[in-house]
Order: sequence, then structure tokens, then C-alpha cells
Amino acid sequence: MKKVLLAVASMLLLVTGMAFAEDGGLEIGLDYRFRIDSLKGVVPDFMQYTGNPMAPNPTSGYTVENKTVFMNRFGMHLKANPVEDVTMKARLDMYKISGHQTSDPVMGMFFGDRMATNDGTVSHVPEDSLLRVDYAYATVSNIFGEPIWYSVGRRPSTGGIPSNIRQNNEKMGTAGIPSLMVNYAFDGMTLGVAPDINALPGFYTKFCYGRGYDSGFQKKGTAGPKDVDFYGLNSALYDTDNFHVELQLQSGRNIFDAASDGGVTTNLGNMNWLGGVVMGKISSLNLFATAATSKTDANGKAAASGPGLLNDMPSTENHKGYALYVGGRYDIASTGTKVGVEYNHGSKNWISMIPADDDIWTSKLGTRGDVYEVYIIQSLNRKAIAKKGETFIRLGYQLYNFDYTNSNNWVGAPHKISDMSLVNPMLQEGLTPIKKAQDLFLTFDVRF
Repeated sequence: MKKVLLAVASMLLLVTGMAFAEDGGLEIGLDYRFRIDSLKGVVPDFMQYTGNPMAPNPTSGYTVENKTVFMNRFGMHLKANPVEDVTMKARLDMYKISGHQTSDPVMGMFFGDRMATNDGTVSHVPEDSLLRVDYAYATVSNIFGEPIWYSVGRRPSTGGIPSNIRQNNEKMGTAGIPSLMVNYAFDGMTLGVAPDINALPGFYTKFCYGRGYDSGFQKKGTAGPKDVDFYGLNSALYDTDNFHVELQLQSGRNIFDAASDGGVTTNLGNMNWLGGVVMGKISSLNLFATAATSKTDANGKAAASGPGLLNDMPSTENHKGYALYVGGRYDIASTGTKVGVEYNHGSKNWISMIPADDDIWTSKLGTRGDVYEVYIIQSLNRKAIAKKGETFIRLGYQLYNFDYTNSNNWVGAPHKISDMSLVNPMLQEGLTPIKKAQDLFLTFDVRF
């Protein structure tokens, strides 16, 4: 009976909310996605770490695949303006694998960001039928009568630019972030300012903070793991409908040795990033280029399994990496067709904070190697009845070529894939390396 009453109450609130939307008090939007992926990867010969460095397990190469995995995603967007200059926004998500109530079918011991879901990836990596909060935050604008805003809550720190282009999404606005550097669901806050500068139309800058891990209660004087915090300074130097330039400097302090919900035992050091994005639109052609660098600051400590921050053992040796991401999409208005091509490359020591990216194998922008992607988006060209109503299909193909092991993982050193063998005990891998992977996918999206 309680469940029935709760369902009725929820429906009444939704109906009431729809009515409020007409007055601008509350807006509600819904979206649904069906997705099917066909996944295949090639594992090279390698030495499997067993916990005893003196006794690795020689493992012959093989092919791994999941021929068809079906997924359903449902989202609800809420926006309210309860008082002047105050906005509340939230998104609820259900992202489920067909025939399962766990993420097991798309998880494995291949990549650090696809071993289990955690606080930063929940709602973004397929799992079960629970409806969870993706983001929920409040923003106060026009502070002191100036173009200053303050925002706090679970942040909209996923789906940023320019990855929104392949997702067929609009740029998020001043709440967005560069997808090459951050795609992680943070809890935190932002302080921003958007002065009117004639030479820099649309200019804004903001300081961002996020709590990546809370260490909880600890006995005073003990040396347990510390809180993990992230800081960022983001500036849009130019922001118009046809041209956008954005820079970001960010830092992660006291980086954990495991996912935030996966048993953190120690802090491995700090990481720093610097990057930028340039996006432009020429008639029907959308183009973008983005690049970033990463640098570790290891503290000499090691994870429970032995490796340190981008090192195979406890070490204070630091490493620099870089990544490039370029692409474009051509829109054919007469047929509702959009065709896109993308390429990204990551160096040996490239590491980013992007485990919530919308890729099934692993977050492609964290790859140490090359990824090629092509896709076509086709609108069903139906007349919109609901506000912002649209429906489309997206067919795409991704090809990963890995140059080094341990993509999207900062625990342990990357090793060259071509050096993997059955006879070199100096190159032991805790995670199963993959040298090549592919994903053929199809989605059906309905939004309003």
C-alpha cells in the first residue's frame, strides 16, 4: 500500500509540476535512450601479476567479446526558479543493462574506469533499474548587483565540450567543462563572473571545487587516508554561437589509490592539468580541437597492491603526459542527417579524470594510444509536440589502438603493448591489457 501511495503522490507532483511549467515556476523534461553495442577486443601475450612478483602467470593472447549488450536509459530534468536570481536544477537517471541488475556485463579487469561503478560514474555507466540523482544544485546570480554567480551541489560536471557534439547535445553554457579533462560527477561548488568585455564577447571565468572522496571518521593522530579534493580555474575567452575558446587549469590533491567507493587505503600524491578547447561552426560544419597536459606529483606511497602513482613501486618519480582530440560534424538540414568523424591520441603517461564518459569499453579520451570514431545521426523528422521534442537514431563505430597498458588508471606504470610477451617477468600487469578494441553501437533517443 505504501508503494501505491508513493506512486500516486509522485504522479500528482509531476502533473502539478507540468502545470507550474506554464508559469515558469517549474520545468520538467524527459529523455529515453535504447542502446545496443557489439564489443570485441584483442588481448596480447602477457605476464599476469599474481600478487607474488617472483611468480607471474604467463598468459597467452586471446580475443574477448560481448556480441550484443542492450541498455536502457531514462532521464528526468527539473528546473525551478523559486525566487528572483535563484535557480535550482536537477537530473535523475536510470541506466540499466537488459537482463541484469548489475554492471557486470560491461565490467572486467581490463581498464581502471570499468572495474566497478563508483560515486563519480553512477548514472553514467550502465548498471540497474534504480533512479538516481545525477546532479542537483542551486545557483544564485546577480550577486551584489553584478554579473557574479555562486552555485553549490552535485555538479553538472559530465558531458562537457566538445563531446556534446557526438552526443547531439547543445553546449551546456557556463556550467560546462572540457570533456578531455573532466567527466566525473563531483559534489562541490562554483564561483563565477561574466564581465562585459567588448573585445571578448561572452567572456566568463569561474573557480570550481569538488570533493572527490571523504575519508570519514578517523582517530586523531593516525595516518589514515586523507580527503581527496579537486580545484579548477576555467575561463571562456570567447563565447558566441559560432566560435568558442576555453582554457582550464585544474588540480587533484591527495589522489586516492582506489575508486572512491572501492576501498581507499592511502593517498598517492597530486595531479595537475592544463588544457584548452577551440570550437567553431562554419555554415553546417561543426569543428573542434582540444588539447591538454597532465603531470603527476607522487608522494612515494603505494597502493595496497604495491604500485604507486604512475610507478610500478613506491616512488617520487613524476611523469608528464598529453592528449589531443579533434573532429567535426556536418549537418544536413534538409534530411535531418548529421555525419561526424573524431580522432584522439594520448601519450604514454596521459591521465585524465573522465571515468563517466559515455563509452562502454573505456573512456576513449583517456586512451594511451589512438581512437578513431565515425557516426551518423538521423532525425526521424517528426513534428515536435512537446517543447524541445526530438527523436533520432545514432549509428557509430569506435576503433581503439592501444600503445601502452593501463589506460584510464593512475595506479602503476604504463608499459608498451608491443613489449608484452610470455617470457619477460619484468613487465607484469595487474589488469589484463588490450591492444585493440572495437565497438559498433546503435542508439534510439527520444527527448523533450
